[in-house]
Amino acid sequence: MIEQFNFDIRLIFAILNGKVSAAINRKLYRNFRQGGLEISPEQWTVLIFLWEQDGVTQQELCNATFKDKPSMTRLIDNMERQHLVVRISDKKDRRTNLIHLTKTGKELEEQARIIANRTLMEALQGISVDELRVSQEVLRKIFFNTKD
Repeated sequence: MIEQFNFDIRLIFAILNGKVSAAINRKLYRNFRQGGLEISPEQWTVLIFLWEQDGVTQQELCNATFKDKPSMTRLIDNMERQHLVVRISDKKDRRTNLIHLTKTGKELEEQARIIANRTLMEALQGISVDELRVSQEVLRKIFFNTKD
């Protein structure tokens, strides 16, 4: 059946190579800046996880955001310099640091969520809920078919 489908191979690989994600991230970055927030889309993915569950390990953040350890280390370093997060030694295992939001990091939540939601609505304009459900399921299947 799939052989009979007329593929636009350039479009499929553009989507699968992250072109859509990159475009949304650029829009999100611009919207954060216009809203006076000095955070990146990558930082947003960490912040949104910490707003739900503060005080987690760097590995937990890696797993939640699909980032490798060196990338997460750089990201957390930058977020510490911006006073968004702080590393605190785990009382149970001093070899492990727990990542906690600072007061500044917590105060960003409401405005950042509003901007991110607006960005998502702009990106999804003209797409029905049914189309979104199908797209999500297709992308989930592709992800699981290709993960190691």
